[in-house]
Amino acid sequence: MTAAAAGEWSALPAPVAAYAAALNAADPDAVAACVTEDFRNEHASPAGQASAGRTAYRERLPGFLAAFPGLRYTPDAAPVASGDQVAVPYLMTAALPGGPLRLRGLWLLTLRDGLIAARLDYWDSGAVPPSAA
Repeated sequence: MTAAAAGEWSALPAPVAAYAAALNAADPDAVAACVTEDFRNEHASPAGQASAGRTAYRERLPGFLAAFPGLRYTPDAAPVASGDQVAVPYLMTAALPGGPLRLRGLWLLTLRDGLIAARLDYWDSGAVPPSAA
């Protein structure tokens, strides 16, 4: 089992590790500090809500974090990096009022100048109650 599969983020490029740590800390300012001013946040799931720009993304983070109490991202497999692109399989867990959430997904991230410039998030919208998505 790789370090990433064991739940460590050490196999990730530094900007991605900082981003995951900020999400796990539920710190909207730290999360936003990990992305570029022109950050693109996209979702392959129809339940996801895209945003453009760091400011718009930062404005939505408190609502997202509040919707998923105890949010935790852990690696689901080793990341794959090629140039400025990183694919990060993850397991997202949270303690929702209706019961625990366990969601597998994949971030396709584009890095630029030590920050995340784009995130395309593939996740199963059927695993998330409509009130949380």
